[in-house]
Amino acid sequence: MSVQVVAAKMAEVELKDVAGKDLAPVPPVTPKADDKGVNKNEPGAAVPPSASPTTEGTAREDPFPAPSPNPVKMPQASAMKRTDPQQNGGEAFVNSDGTVAEAPRMKKIQFADQKQEFNKRPTKIGRRSLSRSISQSSTDSYSSAASYTDSSDDETSPRDKQQKNSKGNSDFCIKNIKQADFGRREIEIAEQEMPALMALRKRAQGEKPLAGAKVVGCTHITAQTAVLMETLAALGAQCRWAACNIYSTQNEVAAALAEGGFSVFAWKGESEDDFWWCIDRCVNLEGWQPNMILDDGGDLTHWIYKKYPNMFKKIKGIVEESVTGVHRLYQLSKAGKLCVPAMNVNDSVTKQKFDNLYCCRESILDGLKRTTDVMFGGKQVVVCGYGEVGKGCCAALKAMGSIVYVTEIDPICALQACMDGFRLVKLSEVIRQVDIVITCTGNKNVVVRDYLDRMKNGCIVCNMGHSNTEIDVASLRTPELTWERVRSQVDHVIWPDGKRIVLLAEGRLLNLSCSTVPTFVLSITATTQALALIELYNAPEGRYKQDVYLLPKKMDEYVASLHLPTFDAHLTELTDEQAKYLGLNKNGPFKPNYYRY
Repeated sequence: MSVQVVAAKMAEVELKDVAGKDLAPVPPVTPKADDKGVNKNEPGAAVPPSASPTTEGTAREDPFPAPSPNPVKMPQASAMKRTDPQQNGGEAFVNSDGTVAEAPRMKKIQFADQKQEFNKRPTKIGRRSLSRSISQSSTDSYSSAASYTDSSDDETSPRDKQQKNSKGNSDFCIKNIKQADFGRREIEIAEQEMPALMALRKRAQGEKPLAGAKVVGCTHITAQTAVLMETLAALGAQCRWAACNIYSTQNEVAAALAEGGFSVFAWKGESEDDFWWCIDRCVNLEGWQPNMILDDGGDLTHWIYKKYPNMFKKIKGIVEESVTGVHRLYQLSKAGKLCVPAMNVNDSVTKQKFDNLYCCRESILDGLKRTTDVMFGGKQVVVCGYGEVGKGCCAALKAMGSIVYVTEIDPICALQACMDGFRLVKLSEVIRQVDIVITCTGNKNVVVRDYLDRMKNGCIVCNMGHSNTEIDVASLRTPELTWERVRSQVDHVIWPDGKRIVLLAEGRLLNLSCSTVPTFVLSITATTQALALIELYNAPEGRYKQDVYLLPKKMDEYVASLHLPTFDAHLTELTDEQAKYLGLNKNGPFKPNYYRY
């Protein structure tokens, strides 16, 4: 055979192999009806020893003999092709006479480990299910509020378990003490983003300003709270803690705190009964009397007033950080029932402007994405309330291309919404057309059953306020409606006609129930709480009466100054002449208490 003929045949086979064009089948090699080609991983795909590729450079049998006088049609390429998995994917072809020969080798560009990586990918999974699996993995990550080991934990209630830490202490009730190592890593990561608390711990631990303080706390138990608790302990305080939300506890962090000697009573997914039981275990301990309260929502303060009112004789003060809790304190004060001083941290500048505004501006998107995979561009969203939380939510959604409506009762906040470019509406005017409903008012019955009945199919309903009273979830627990759990913290509520809404976290706080919040802004809030505790605990008798107080302006400025080095920021200092002209102290405070930032 001439060289030209061989070259032409090789080129023809190479071209057909690359282009994937089928050749006409031949009877001796007819594939079965359901044969899709030989699978290289099947035992039958092994190439006989005689068909093994020869060593490069040695003589080999001509795989392309000259055509016979009576040419036979070539078999179909897919039926001819054989692969030996033991020969690194070497390929062979069946000749017309039934012999097997090596196909010409083609040089292919292949990245390192490319074949191995592709073999790892799922082969029988739909696009939607792949999206679901990816999203679920994000909610099961160490740093999310959906705790790392939730899916693998048994269903036994922590109240029925007997657990001890490595030192033999059992004064705690958590999901699983074995998760402590993972929680410790979470706390170490959080410490890197909480510079003010770490600086406060370093500066004040020698003085021990909280020596003798017995702090009972009820807040979200996350890695950031753990940094606060360990800071309070470094400053001399003893701490006992429960969770203020049944869904926001990070189980591994609770385990790390318990291993570190803290009395923690909380786990993710508590029942209502568990919630109050945990608070009671924090408070009711023989031989231990709290003298400071750190609350988030007012539930701890309410429980002590209801069950153990005599404890207030030794309590020096209350520090409260939420709108709901502050509202309860002002009600007690107005009724003359507030018997200790209370510090309103929620309305401090550092809490309002940073935690409420900047935190929610980021966490609203995170919570919605993790739970629903929703795309925001073009979606119609109504945000109920245009306070600091509402402002943050609206700004984030507008930036993502959503069409945002706002409802508001306060004409000043309403005017702010209009000036910021949002359309002010009543909820009844847009409830049939919006894709997402977000509440952040701190009120009750903002979204009632009538509105829920009128929502469009697939509408997402969630709450960014502290309390679970804003959405009338109780009205949805009726026989005619079907509840369908989609994933953790995501429920379909289905009407008899097939319409369904997507309810997130059963109407509880979205960001801490379904995702997480930026650690840096929590550093600001936690530092404010720590300073408020130090102030109330060390204040001379008579400085604070039985009333609700705002954090002194000087402390707000101090909290802010502790965070500036993170940004390599440099403050300008007043000259003596400038300070005299403005009537200010060179070291602050720089604004009067009535100033609106």
